[in-house]
Amino acid sequence: MSEFWLISAPGDEENLQALQRMNTVTSKSNLSYNTKFTIPDFKVGTLDSLVGLSDELGKVDIFAESLIKRMAQSVVEVMEDAKGKVQENLLANGEDLTSFVTHFEWDMAKYPAKQPLVSIADTLAKQLAQIETDLKSRTATYNALKTNLENLEKKSTGNLFTRTLSDIVSKEDFVLDSEYLITLLVIVPKPSYVQWQKTYESLSDMVVPRSTKLIAEDNECGLFTVTLFRKVIDDFKTKAKENKFTVREFYYDEKEIKREREEMTRLLSDRKQQYQTSCVALKKGSSTFPDHQVKVTPLGNPDRPAAGQNDRERESEGEGEGPLLRWLKVNFSEAFIAWIHVKALRVFVESVLRYGLPVNFQAVLLQPQKKSSTKRLREVLNSVFRHLDEVAAASILDASVEIPGLQLSNQDYFPYVYFHIDLGLLD
Repeated sequence: MSEFWLISAPGDEENLQALQRMNTVTSKSNLSYNTKFTIPDFKVGTLDSLVGLSDELGKVDIFAESLIKRMAQSVVEVMEDAKGKVQENLLANGEDLTSFVTHFEWDMAKYPAKQPLVSIADTLAKQLAQIETDLKSRTATYNALKTNLENLEKKSTGNLFTRTLSDIVSKEDFVLDSEYLITLLVIVPKPSYVQWQKTYESLSDMVVPRSTKLIAEDNECGLFTVTLFRKVIDDFKTKAKENKFTVREFYYDEKEIKREREEMTRLLSDRKQQYQTSCVALKKGSSTFPDHQVKVTPLGNPDRPAAGQNDRERESEGEGEGPLLRWLKVNFSEAFIAWIHVKALRVFVESVLRYGLPVNFQAVLLQPQKKSSTKRLREVLNSVFRHLDEVAAASILDASVEIPGLQLSNQDYFPYVYFHIDLGLLD
């Protein structure tokens, strides 16, 4: 299972024996795998400060868990169709999360135990807040790039009715800078090629004879040029439509085409830099860049690239991870480590508040072995540690006992300090 129970009990002889009984019962019944959870001796401070810190740590705990879940989901989004390998990238200090939690050691260098508890908690909170700020900024940039790339993909694929024509046409296909003449682009169904050739000159007055040229084709249609006088454009469009020829609204603007091509180049460069390129975003079959494309073949200009050519085929693959994934991996680790340190702090603070001074308690990490056995495990723990709160424990273990104003159940009552750690970050 991907969950842990972090508990503590007083460290006196009676409770150490209770912990041993718990280990014996849970081990024989295969209810949980238990390990000691070592927590340093911190400066306790005043009782009032501990009460306030308890509330603050509760908020930081919730925030940290939410943050690492969002980061895990971001890794899923960045890795796209390699989602089966996501868990391999969700590590803490180079270890899988379960190993890190079960072998947890307090990081004295980063969070010195000699500092006041409030200072340590503040350091953890600020670290997590900074990671969230960076996450928002980076994911916003990523999502904007992803949207632009999806729009680019839509413009660069599809049929002659919808796709961009900037990579199909050339300056030589048009009559430019003429006060009277203009070149239009007309989409003609392949079965109607002959009809087009026979009729285009008579669709309207003032069509330049022998001015049509087939410049590109897709699976169903061809793209033809035709030159005519500007004043008959509307009449020509109407007659063309009647004959099931479609005039594509396109006017050759060299500056606009250059700008569009530069934008494509820039976005492709950004994609190469931001996406994970080793096996994901440039990988054929990526959900962001679907393989389905309509092949458009430019005619009459061998120097022009095939319009249906996949942009991925123009780039080399396997160049390692993009910076966003690298950042997510590093900072997920940092956030997760900080979160477990927050859990350790909470155990210390709650143990002191519940068991009193001098500080003397033992923390234990339990990993339930089966989801179906958690209820039984809870009953064992409540039974073993019922002496820590005899009155409340009796109300749980003996249904016949009712205490006015006290409503508890096995699901929410713990006579010991208890915190839950859920590693099912992608559930």
